[in-house]
Amino acid sequence: MTISVRDARFRTRAAHVRGMMSPVRGGLGRALVVTCAVLAVLVASACAFPVDGRAIAGPEVTAGTDPSFIGGTNGGEEDRLAAATLRDLEGFWGEAFPPLAGGQPFRPLAGYYSVDPTGRNAGPVPCLQSPREVEGTAFYCPRSDVIAWDRTQLLPQLRRDFGDAAVVVVLSHEFGHAVQGRLDRTGALPGAPTILLEAQADCYAGVFLRRVRDGALPDLRTGAGGIDGAMGALIGFRDPVGTSPRNAQAHGNAFDRVSSFQDGFDGDPAVCAAMGTDRVFTQQAFRSQADESSGGNLGLAPLIEAMVPDLDRWFGEEVRRRGGQWTAPTTERGQAQCPGVDEPVQGPVAWCAGDAGGPSSVHIDTTGALPGDHARIGDYATGTLLASRYGAATLAALGRPTTGAEGGRAALCLAGAYSAAVGTTNNAFALSPGDLDESVTLLLREDFPSRGTDGVASAGTGYERIRVFRAGVTGGSDACLRGV
Repeated sequence: MTISVRDARFRTRAAHVRGMMSPVRGGLGRALVVTCAVLAVLVASACAFPVDGRAIAGPEVTAGTDPSFIGGTNGGEEDRLAAATLRDLEGFWGEAFPPLAGGQPFRPLAGYYSVDPTGRNAGPVPCLQSPREVEGTAFYCPRSDVIAWDRTQLLPQLRRDFGDAAVVVVLSHEFGHAVQGRLDRTGALPGAPTILLEAQADCYAGVFLRRVRDGALPDLRTGAGGIDGAMGALIGFRDPVGTSPRNAQAHGNAFDRVSSFQDGFDGDPAVCAAMGTDRVFTQQAFRSQADESSGGNLGLAPLIEAMVPDLDRWFGEEVRRRGGQWTAPTTERGQAQCPGVDEPVQGPVAWCAGDAGGPSSVHIDTTGALPGDHARIGDYATGTLLASRYGAATLAALGRPTTGAEGGRAALCLAGAYSAAVGTTNNAFALSPGDLDESVTLLLREDFPSRGTDGVASAGTGYERIRVFRAGVTGGSDACLRGV
């Protein structure tokens, strides 16, 4: 699927920071880092939109994990969590690697390093001239075959913002690069672009987190909240908006990164290893300097004015080509509450059936929380809400259920199908780079787009909501109406 950029009417604020795990300058090859700038992003954005990142390794696990095999460790809680993660990673890949490599055993890494970049007695770290170079970072260095991290800033910040899951997803991603290096010797990914290598490492991390969730590993445990926390970290570590997928440092936008993670979580190591250069990425560069310099989000009112006609066009066509009759819903601003309903059960945007054969309506809460969320997350967070309610209108026009989990799931999936189709026809309305990131950010946090018209949500986790939305993006409306 390709999201085209045809004008600047849908635009996110460019986050002028570098994403998680970008290549290190200075000859580290494919070494990956989390830059110090990322910490600023976590403080500015993740704290404003917290996710439920319940701890993966509790005290009963980390307290009993000896981190003495980690170079430079202080024996503290962060390193005990890292030690539990690395031990489980070693065990998992010891079993999972040979089938991928024609029976070759997995060769353990040369070492791990926990670093206090400001410590006076910090020891040397392979691949770095100074311990200060690891400040705010984590990386895998293929030259020395080691993983290193900043335990004083990075790991505590990750745990505060997303829970222990963020530490686990970072380390399992880096470990995935070690797996790649070993498979590269068998010709697995010769000359692969950076964004594909990063997607594959995210996929390997998803495979590992699935085993953690399933309780299949000795040390780590988590539930659905921990998985949402891991995905929250990936969303926070996306590339800056407008980064070209061909950029040598590209790691993927939020949509691409969580897609790779979910492919691994729902699949197995072979699915990740099979990733090739035919993989489609939604990340797009800005098409022109004018497009980039005139960016920013549309305000709530201008967005509604611009988007509603296009929603009517696309959803109307979908209904008519299936033999149904489409009457455009009216748009009401003020409160998202249907007539005769005591509470706005659908969230800040609601679709309401008409009375006595009259037209239906879409009610938008322009006075409550929606304007603030619109400004903080971005304009296509609101766009996703609107598209899901037009999805409900489509279901009603086709005589399908709009209530309960079935109705909510189909409406959310149709919002994904619409998002994939925007800008693919000869109309001036299109998504800009970053808009799908706003969708997944909203879906990780809120269940509104997945609600049936009776307020029943189709999924209780951000993971499942994103999965349903992705099904529409990749499979189109036919997949949504077949059931997801």
